[in-house]
Amino acid sequence: MMDWTDRHCRYFHRLLSKRALLYTEMITTDTLLHGHVPRHLDFNESEHPLALQIGGSEPADLARAARLGEQWGYDEINLNCGCPSERVQRGAFGACLMAEPATVADGVKAMRDAVSVPVTVKHRIGIDRVDSYDFVRDFVGQVSQAGCQTFIVHARNAWLQGLSPKENREIPPLRYELVHKLKRDFPDLVIVINGGITTEEQVHEQLVHVDGVMIGREAYHHPGWLASWDARFFGDADRPLNCEEVEEAMVRYMQAQVGLPWAMVARHMLGLRSGQVGARRWRRVWSDHRLKSLPPAQVAALAAEQMKLAEEAV
Repeated sequence: MMDWTDRHCRYFHRLLSKRALLYTEMITTDTLLHGHVPRHLDFNESEHPLALQIGGSEPADLARAARLGEQWGYDEINLNCGCPSERVQRGAFGACLMAEPATVADGVKAMRDAVSVPVTVKHRIGIDRVDSYDFVRDFVGQVSQAGCQTFIVHARNAWLQGLSPKENREIPPLRYELVHKLKRDFPDLVIVINGGITTEEQVHEQLVHVDGVMIGREAYHHPGWLASWDARFFGDADRPLNCEEVEEAMVRYMQAQVGLPWAMVARHMLGLRSGQVGARRWRRVWSDHRLKSLPPAQVAALAAEQMKLAEEAV
């Protein structure tokens, strides 16, 4: 989720769930090997368990990037073979790599030889109008022979021409049954499903067939859902969401980010009070860039005041 799941977003999400595995936004090998590494790889220790998702196709570069990820303390290295954007295609990686399983296998092997943490792959069920299950089955089979044991499968094809990335998340039909079949055909692999899953009931339905579920935009837009995950899916004691405590923790976090405008952090928590009376007023305060010169604690006080006014008006 490019430009979404940065380290500030992940810190916020970790306040809500202690057990869910978090992923970075995709970072290209060129960015890691030639850019400012700390800016891209630094994270808060509380974010563990945390996977670094990288994009690339050259085995040597992937190995070097994976080694950097392990050195910085990431718990998993994930190779993106599912992004359909034209910019990513021009770099010869992302979803177009599904047409080159041997290249992906070489990259996986190079990364596995370079690091001791798990190397995983995220991909689609197919590309363009190829509807054959054999395509994704053969992809998983060949890449697994290189040592990949975990596959995160977005249950849609990626149409490489004619659709925007947003349309690619909505127009190609969801085909969960193909992901379920992958698990039946590869029982020793860890198969995680992704795409269009928005409720706890759907998660439980999927867990009958696969080993895990990845939630993306639904978790971002309705982050309060994460607060129930540890109890519902990991067996921990139930811990009701306390929005005030989470907001206070985020205010302290914002205050600690020296030189960073608080709005860069606050944008990720705008869905925290979704469904509550006054949530719109609360969001409006935290989204108001005219308040950017105020300290975060003062902005929080203004937001709380708007919540109170909304409650009194009911």
